[in-house]
Amino acid sequence: MTPENVYVFKFGKEELNNRLIIKYSHTWTGRIKIHEIDLRMHKQQHPRIFKHESELIKYLKKHVDTTDKASTKRNSVDSKKVTTK
Repeated sequence: MTPENVYVFKFGKEELNNRLIIKYSHTWTGRIKIHEIDLRMHKQQHPRIFKHESELIKYLKKHVDTTDKASTKRNSVDSKKVTTK
């Protein structure tokens, strides 16, 4: 059994300290086995922990969908304000 490896992706502004930490190891056949995916955003003390990539993708899709809806709401409100002037 090989020791666990860690890969860190940093993203966003440096002062926010956003990062994705992937803990993995290699199987005896040489394949990568992911044990844990931590998503730490905005200096979070308790990260969101995912066991599979599919859980992370579902979370990110949900988060992107809600921000897209919020931005389209803001844009539609802005356009109404412009047309009423």
